[in-house]
Amino acid sequence: MNELTQLRQDAFAPAHTADIADHLVEASGLRIEVDRRRGRGAGLNPSGRFEDQRREVFDDGWQTLEELEPFKTEVQVEKPKTAITRNESPDIPFDRSVNPYRGCEHGCIYCFARPSHSYMGLSAGLDFEAKLFAKPDAPRLLERELSRREYKVKPIAIGTNTDPYQPIEKEWRIMRQLLEVLAKANHPVMIVTKSALVTRDIDILSEMAAKGLAKVALSVTTLDRKLARTMEPRASTPTRRLEAVQQLSAAGIPVSVLASPIIPALNDHELERILEAAQAAGATTASYILLRLPLEVSPLFRDWLLRHYPDRYRHVMSLIRSMRGGKDYDAEFGKRMKGAGPYAWQISRRFEIATKRLGLARRGVALRDDLFIPPAGGGVQLSLL
Repeated sequence: MNELTQLRQDAFAPAHTADIADHLVEASGLRIEVDRRRGRGAGLNPSGRFEDQRREVFDDGWQTLEELEPFKTEVQVEKPKTAITRNESPDIPFDRSVNPYRGCEHGCIYCFARPSHSYMGLSAGLDFEAKLFAKPDAPRLLERELSRREYKVKPIAIGTNTDPYQPIEKEWRIMRQLLEVLAKANHPVMIVTKSALVTRDIDILSEMAAKGLAKVALSVTTLDRKLARTMEPRASTPTRRLEAVQQLSAAGIPVSVLASPIIPALNDHELERILEAAQAAGATTASYILLRLPLEVSPLFRDWLLRHYPDRYRHVMSLIRSMRGGKDYDAEFGKRMKGAGPYAWQISRRFEIATKRLGLARRGVALRDDLFIPPAGGGVQLSLL
């Protein structure tokens, strides 16, 4: 019995909704064999939304599928013209960020950054996890941009798109070089990650934190190791993330925990336990974000849900849509992070009560911007006067 047939049988038969049936038909030609995607989050690898042609995997009767190699991590060098990315989103607490990598080997099935791979002519599915781009010039470019006379200091966020401490950072060490540039310039930085590798840079971060220049947020999605392994296959285990919180806190680095994303009927029941574990480990602030399913993320997540939790599919998607105006996702500012409706209000209220009981702040400490020392030169032509 193949995987697709099993899913059809498991997905609670007559009450099954039409969109599940449509999705099964759609996914049948796109799903990648288990042996080729072992250790990955996505089960599909559809063509990017900007491509003129569409790929479809099928068995032609000549055993050609057996000849296809498993997806292996490939890293290409990307040479951007600038390091700092700007945004004007009213519901994001920063206006600039740096991304040392494009794509993420962690393979989190819910990652809202997946659609960005379409701009590279690649898939938001398995390509996003296996075909990565590193930016080794980013530290040099950052130094150059910080040295410009017109530069105005505000905290730089790192890890808000793809994780700066994903596995390839062990070899490329771009994130550490970025921190060295920021530390030398006394520039404030806030980091978001779900990797225990962040503890490698405690030496730099602790010195910056002592000056009020650094803080770190660890994403803890679940305390269930099995769920974490299927949902975030190459990320640090929940235990290691909490250990990282403890080590960072012990080193005097302000640490926040993100209980994100909250997925109704899957991990939302863990909210209080995650916050309790975070507070016990030394976190001083906390926040959460409701699951976001923009563009290609929706079919990838629904396929993952059918493969791993077919009995919960209808319930999970029904609750998501109840908080998104009947859709899989609502991108409206002010709603995209927290959702709307009774169930979204309930999650918000639970979070409010839990953080108050545990003494966890909803906002982190403000970082200093008055110690900044522009890099000398940084590739910018110096004045003669």
